[in-house]
Amino acid sequence: MLRLTITDKLERHVKRMTYLKGAIGALCFVIISTIAFGQKDLTQEADLTYQAGSFYAAVDAYKKAYSKESKQSEKARILFRIGDSYRLIQDAPQAEVWYQKAEAASYDDPLLKVRLGDILRSQGRYDDAIERYREAMVKASGATKTLAENGISACEKAVKLEKNPARYVVNNEVQLNTKYYDFSLIYADKKLESIYFTSSRPGAAGNSTDEIYGESFSDIYRSERDNKGKWSSPQPLGETVNSAANEGAAYLDSKYSQLYFTRCGYDKNKPFGCQIYTSRAQGRDWADPELLDFGIDDTTAAGHPIAIDDDLILFASDIYGGQGGKDLWYIKYEKKTKLWGPAVNLGPDINTPGNEMFPYIHENGDLFFASDGHIGMGGLDIFKAKMTGEEPEDLKWGKPENVGAPINSSSNDYSIIWEEDKDRGYFTSDRPGGKGGDDIYSFMMPPLIFMLEGTVTDVDTKEPLGDVKVSLVGTDGAVGQVMTDPTGHYEFEIRENEERFILENTSYTIEVSAVESPASNDHKYLGAKGQETTVGLTESTAFVKDFALLCADCDKEIKMPLVLYELGKWDLMIDETINSKDSLEYLFNILKENQTIIVELAAHTDTRGTDKSNKVLSQKRAETCVNYLIERGIDPARMVPVGYGETRPIVSDAQIASLPSNEEREIAHQKNRRTVFQVLSFDFVPKEAEGTN
Repeated sequence: MLRLTITDKLERHVKRMTYLKGAIGALCFVIISTIAFGQKDLTQEADLTYQAGSFYAAVDAYKKAYSKESKQSEKARILFRIGDSYRLIQDAPQAEVWYQKAEAASYDDPLLKVRLGDILRSQGRYDDAIERYREAMVKASGATKTLAENGISACEKAVKLEKNPARYVVNNEVQLNTKYYDFSLIYADKKLESIYFTSSRPGAAGNSTDEIYGESFSDIYRSERDNKGKWSSPQPLGETVNSAANEGAAYLDSKYSQLYFTRCGYDKNKPFGCQIYTSRAQGRDWADPELLDFGIDDTTAAGHPIAIDDDLILFASDIYGGQGGKDLWYIKYEKKTKLWGPAVNLGPDINTPGNEMFPYIHENGDLFFASDGHIGMGGLDIFKAKMTGEEPEDLKWGKPENVGAPINSSSNDYSIIWEEDKDRGYFTSDRPGGKGGDDIYSFMMPPLIFMLEGTVTDVDTKEPLGDVKVSLVGTDGAVGQVMTDPTGHYEFEIRENEERFILENTSYTIEVSAVESPASNDHKYLGAKGQETTVGLTESTAFVKDFALLCADCDKEIKMPLVLYELGKWDLMIDETINSKDSLEYLFNILKENQTIIVELAAHTDTRGTDKSNKVLSQKRAETCVNYLIERGIDPARMVPVGYGETRPIVSDAQIASLPSNEEREIAHQKNRRTVFQVLSFDFVPKEAEGTN
């Protein structure tokens, strides 16, 4: 069976292992299904089975050896090897049990603590894992100490990533998955309605059993999705592709007419590696596959091909000369020699002493791959390296970044693909809660849902205003318009074409107006504006924006923020604590937002001083205000300055005289000293948008 086993460079020792380390997924070696031993020593036979990569068979072999072994230190080592075999066939609970037995038997290799930490980390038990890693570091040195340090870093990173997951929704594709191993899904047609994936379910072309996992060898299967989104029952590809060996981890070119896949040969008497084959489409079937001769011997693992173009292939392999375990490599076809050139390693920025596998190139050129060498949440994690070249053919990518939860988990997560440029796709994981060994999962970024609502009222009476036009203008150019209902309520949620009014990463201006047409109470109101933005938001939001409007035709003066002048003068008061120009910004904004109104700007004094002097003073003050607004870009034809002097007091002299203190009397005088405005008409025709100075 072709699937993934997490093994690192240390376990490979100095020489390359001669077994398929877990399926195409990890490009492991296929090994003999039975091994003829000449030795009578059960422990030695179990060791040879383990070293050959037959971990499923090694479990039983070590258990038999344990029952016959008398030496205590050797029994402890056997317990460790049983735990290790379970770990390598992805049975974490049993691995933990047997590692703990080895610990109880005083097996003192610090690697035991590291591996126990790995198992605990794969189950999301980060605190317990850190404790084991720290115990390992007491005696560990060299590579084992580095593994323990990386384990601690991975646990700390996992906790952070789990606390800040992306918004992706992840679902198990139960219609595709079985209790066996199902992994590495790809799209198989331009409409993205059919798929290929790899599975070890019964019904494979071969009837042999994989000694690594004790299951059938893997084949490539096909399924199609109907118009209701339901997948058809998966069927294996024909026997031109599937054979008695392991096949899987397929890739199709952009025309969906050229198939690339990995085949790991099988022979009872010798080990085989994995090699890349290609086949041309023949209707719904495939022609006899041809080996892509990369000059790699048949005991080396090479697979997971990604054809960037017909002459450039990216793949994963444990070819000699890499950075560690499995690395990502590329190879180019030389047209002059009609041969594939030497494989070139992607280098230490992408590859590590661990394993890098399952490459995928996004529509935008970014490289995705799985790694257990880069610090991740546990096992294999999916990483993204942004394209830094002009196009994928440049083979230039930046520093890999962990894609984080919920796509990654404490388990093994790998083989991601995207639905073209959409923010959804598929990946494979052996996380808890699945149907079997490894399962195929879908992921999608749900749209952020935004809506805007509010109520429009009269600022003075608090009366709700119906029939008021509310407009929405987005920075993306989209516009919308609704009318308030009798309760003054308005809402922007879904358009008539079912699209939403408020979208992601967009800013909006809300304009409310009842100047051209009266509100439900037959009065006209000055317009108002508001702002909302979805830029940077990561959660769905219901915005509430209420507006309280000023009546424009209620035959009353409209108050403004206090405009102050020096005593007996008409210059606007401006000092360290007061800037009367700021007060006039209130009227400036009203005029800018209501381009058709003409206003009377009125200044009033208190009753102290002569009537004549107060009349002159108030007129000059009104003119000062108008002149400032003209400087700000308001058309002078829209403003009529009027000085009323002391003729329109709010508080009479008699009322002021009756107040008990000088302070209260001064406050009353201040109420009379005011600058206000009133709408005279609504029919001004602007030459162009005002208020830009």
